[in-house]
Amino acid sequence: MRGAVHNNNKNYAWEMDMAEPAVLFECRDQIAQITLNRPDNRNSMTAELMAGFAEALEQLRASDDVRCLVITGRGKSFCAGGDFSASDQPLGLAHRRLLDTYEAFLAIADLPMPVIGALNGHAIGGGFGLALICDIRIANEQALYGANFARLGLHSGMSISYMLPRLVGFSKAAELLFTGRRISGAEASRIGLASYACAADQVLHQAHEMAQEIASNAPVAVQMMKRSLYLNADWQPRRAADLEAHCQSRTFEMDDSREGIRALLEKRVPNFTGH
Repeated sequence: MRGAVHNNNKNYAWEMDMAEPAVLFECRDQIAQITLNRPDNRNSMTAELMAGFAEALEQLRASDDVRCLVITGRGKSFCAGGDFSASDQPLGLAHRRLLDTYEAFLAIADLPMPVIGALNGHAIGGGFGLALICDIRIANEQALYGANFARLGLHSGMSISYMLPRLVGFSKAAELLFTGRRISGAEASRIGLASYACAADQVLHQAHEMAQEIASNAPVAVQMMKRSLYLNADWQPRRAADLEAHCQSRTFEMDDSREGIRALLEKRVPNFTGH
């Protein structure tokens, strides 16, 4: 990896250029960082980015003694979700293909070490799902976060309808899912979706501060507590993702999803008919 993390008066900065891979991996002082590195495309879930993310996780698993992982993005977006602007974007996606698309992000649920989402910018749709599957979230107070699927004529994906109510409560989750509304990082912190919200240039710094605090503790105890936390919560995002993939694949086949995606690309209000 050509990018490198530097600690200069606790100012965490990454030196990158567009010759870099779509996803960057770095490990230092028992803390790993994965960076989504396609800011010009808002770190959308392209095939290139998802393959790069899966490769970064393989590098993580091969690394010795990683005690905490930080996931972040470069630019103004953490992850903008699906790339509907792609010329080869299919209007119908089968159940299995959707699950395969989300697999790299869902694999975070299997990691033994704590995972901190340093949400540098907007996290929408599938990118919002990536944020939710992290153990801890640090939000950009002015960025926008949300599951906008209903506004596209789609069912949610990547287990969002399962994870969101467990994080913010049923009523608030229903509101956010049914309206497709996006909320600010400040609001995300207020409702417990994020642990903290801070200025954009402080998000990664605060995430690394927390990662250092976690990494200084006994690693086996921390990993066992993470496992206990999710076992006691009956946390099953993969099982939920399978059901969501079925529902989402059916809505991809409907006229409303075609209209919703066209309206998004044309920057207009969609006209849904229920078909």
